[in-house]
Amino acid sequence: MEPRISVISERMKNVQRIIAVASGKGGVGKSMAASTFAASLADEGKKVGLLDLDIYGPSSHIILGVKPIGFPDEDNGINPFDVANMKFMSIVYFTGDKPGAFRGADITNIIIELLAITQWRELDYLIIDMPPGIGDEVLDVLSYIPNAEFLVITTPSKVAMGAVEKLLKILQETDTTLLGVIENMKMKESKYVENVLKTMKISYLGSIRFDESIEDAIGQTKELLSTQFTKDLKNIIKKI
Repeated sequence: MEPRISVISERMKNVQRIIAVASGKGGVGKSMAASTFAASLADEGKKVGLLDLDIYGPSSHIILGVKPIGFPDEDNGINPFDVANMKFMSIVYFTGDKPGAFRGADITNIIIELLAITQWRELDYLIIDMPPGIGDEVLDVLSYIPNAEFLVITTPSKVAMGAVEKLLKILQETDTTLLGVIENMKMKESKYVENVLKTMKISYLGSIRFDESIEDAIGQTKELLSTQFTKDLKNIIKKI
């Protein structure tokens, strides 16, 4: 048996809640939601960790304005960096700006390594920014962190929702704790997403209005926390 897998539960034992923020496809605002979710909890005084598991396109560091310089300190593992009053870890600390082209086995190895060596210690929340789609990364988290709760992001787009439905079915089939779905970038009244989720018996948590100011707030945590996007998100996460 892979020895590092037995270490993962030890690393997570003092984390009260692990919430994986996922989506069926890219471009729906998943990383923005995950990063803002974590920053909002930290701003409220919670002990929070944010793990960016998007191996191909990590972006949480960009959203939070983090310059991934230097290697993490080691202490029987590695210590996540202190960013915006929370603990933060991402593959960018190891790869820098270099593009990553990884095969399935490599991805699994990277995920196991990050989960096994990161010393989160005591946290109220660990927010995981998942990669988009349904691949090894999602299946690995389901396998190695069975107590993870999933929060799924979509947009009003039928194309996006079509991909999200596939992810939701997998989560249902594996008896994963599914907190519900957030509809992002909503511009007009529509019950489309709500109706799809109703037929699947999955909670529709609410919508986040399209916010033109969000782009200007990227890289500036204080400004990000004052956007309409964050206000809408805060109203939703109170339910979970």
